[in-house]
Amino acid sequence: MDKIQLEIVGLSYSQTQSGAYALVLGEVDGRRRLPIIIGGFEAQAIAIELENMKPSRPLTHDLFKSMADMFEVTVKEVVIYNLVEGIFYSKLICEKNGKEEELDTRTSDAIALAVRFKCPIYTYEFILAQSGIILEGEGKILSESNVPEKPKKTKKKGKSDYSTLSDEELNIQLQHAIENENYEEASVIKKELDGRKKS
Repeated sequence: MDKIQLEIVGLSYSQTQSGAYALVLGEVDGRRRLPIIIGGFEAQAIAIELENMKPSRPLTHDLFKSMADMFEVTVKEVVIYNLVEGIFYSKLICEKNGKEEELDTRTSDAIALAVRFKCPIYTYEFILAQSGIILEGEGKILSESNVPEKPKKTKKKGKSDYSTLSDEELNIQLQHAIENENYEEASVIKKELDGRKKS
């Protein structure tokens, strides 16, 4: 199975889950985005490293990096290898003295370590097909039907509220979420639409 390289394209406060953050990964050679909900601690750990900030005391991920360096272990790559019931599964591909080992890890921790080791992040096509948001041009969604008008501002909808909308209304909501770079909401709407296609 061919791996697809990803890069971090956004990190923002979650508008639907209190205390959580939306980490958005994007294809290096494509337009798809993969939104992942992570905790506040992991979001802070990623943001601090991306902004080249140095905390007064090392964070857990910094400690892991220092220990790995001390024992000459390198993290070569991070692979998001599975998605089950909305939970992403990841692993670190580590190397010491030419020997590779795999370590299972939470995706948020894997990304926090990837930015510290400056190693690539990969996933597989089936994960992007299942949970990715496809963008076209300036943030527009690729869909079967064109959405001619901008949607009116609406209240934030919960998962159950989306089930009461028609496919056309959902496509409008999806377009609006993507234009506003709210990939987390877009992901929820896309799952609702995909669920309807299966049934």
